[in-house]
Amino acid sequence: MMALNRHRLNHLVRKGNKSAKLTAKLLAQTDKLLGSILFGNTLLNVAAATLTEIIVLRLFGHDNSTALLAGTLAITFTILVFSEIMPKVIAASFPERVALFSSYILSFLVKLFHPVVSIATAIVRGFLWLLRIKVQTDRSHQKVSLEEVRMMVLEAEQFLPRKHQKMLLNLVDLERVAVNDVMVPRNQIEALDLNAEPAVLREQLATCHHTLLPVYEGALDNIVGILHVRRTLALVQREDFDRDELRELLHEPYFIPSDTALLSQLQHFQERHTRLGLVVDEYGELLGLVTLENILEEIVGDFTTLSPAQTGKFLRQEDGSLLVEGGTPLRDLNRKLGMHFPLNGAKTLNGLILEHLQDIPEAGTSLKIADYPIEIIQTQDRVVKVVKLFPALRQKVNE
Repeated sequence: MMALNRHRLNHLVRKGNKSAKLTAKLLAQTDKLLGSILFGNTLLNVAAATLTEIIVLRLFGHDNSTALLAGTLAITFTILVFSEIMPKVIAASFPERVALFSSYILSFLVKLFHPVVSIATAIVRGFLWLLRIKVQTDRSHQKVSLEEVRMMVLEAEQFLPRKHQKMLLNLVDLERVAVNDVMVPRNQIEALDLNAEPAVLREQLATCHHTLLPVYEGALDNIVGILHVRRTLALVQREDFDRDELRELLHEPYFIPSDTALLSQLQHFQERHTRLGLVVDEYGELLGLVTLENILEEIVGDFTTLSPAQTGKFLRQEDGSLLVEGGTPLRDLNRKLGMHFPLNGAKTLNGLILEHLQDIPEAGTSLKIADYPIEIIQTQDRVVKVVKLFPALRQKVNE
């Protein structure tokens, strides 16, 4: 009864299984259940010992201490093997089958022993109250932590397809991942400048890779709204293209703190009926943007089409190395390539290299981070543009 899987039991209860309902009812009153089991167990053990003593005394007399000792050892061994070890091993091996079957017997015993058990339980509760010990009698509603949920998903590997298990694990991890871990960084944002010439605006709207575009005036920090590109189809076809008309189509921008958990942000998107938010730091500076698709991809994997600025391709070389863009998020490297870069600091490979060297490296510089040899191939505008990774070498070192 105690080794029974409570989640499996709750599932059977919801399906209407009568045995499961009776078992759940018994487990909801643990003190009465344990009291009845222990009372019956103790009663039978004492009765067996007493009966053995009576039989030995009648057969061998009161003066034969050797026979009395042998009888005591025999009944002790019998109880130990056939009443304690063997049934408990069987029940622990098949807890669901045994518990559901025995629930009918135990239910009867709980009612039968109720007067005696109630008195004993009252005495026990009195002593526990004096000792200031609080006891939880109903274990059916125990809280389960995220780590315990994660462990249950991992242990269910034989029952779940690998893809479904990975999706469940990603869903559990959403609470630990912040929006700045999955956001599109500022330098990769495709945005519209209202101060640009009408011809430039028309061309950008016609060739953009996204449905929603941030719109700014003069500088990217000065976001004035979010534009739904579909609403501009009729506007851009007119010769007298007007910026003011374009401004009237804008939605109010939605700003998000950079440390917001993905699970919370998913709920915020649902409540606000929006799909895009602008990520800002504690000083209000624009760091990037996050979309509903970015969060969903953390659960189900990549499924959207990325713009050329966000490809993040990995080009495998003949020597087993990989050519990787410096702006590639570390989470993508860990998830797609099975690497183990630390995620508690920098978010991109470029940031990790700069954080490690505390300087801007030149092309040709080599270093090792998390046991991965890295060679800088190209730097530009104070950032690392392309690096060469050697993941195979780390695997050999670990082996």
